[in-house]
Amino acid sequence: MRLVSTQEFSANQEKYFDMAVNEQVFVQRDDYMFVVSRANEPNTKHKKPDAKLRNAITMDEVRDRLHSHITKLFANESISNKGSK
Repeated sequence: MRLVSTQEFSANQEKYFDMAVNEQVFVQRDDYMFVVSRANEPNTKHKKPDAKLRNAITMDEVRDRLHSHITKLFANESISNKGSK
């Protein structure tokens, strides 16, 4: 186990990443402590789209749908305002 300051870690990152392969390296910043350790497997869970993401619409589709809806609302508002004059 190795405890280093953020300044020491920043100055010697390669050294501490290499060290983290075999032992835990703790980096202390103020009242917080961070752990540098080797992961056994890369975390790829976030890269695989789930069903919700596959069914999601793009921001362009949102814009187009909203634009169409808002245009209809303003058109209806204009019609109802003309009739009340």
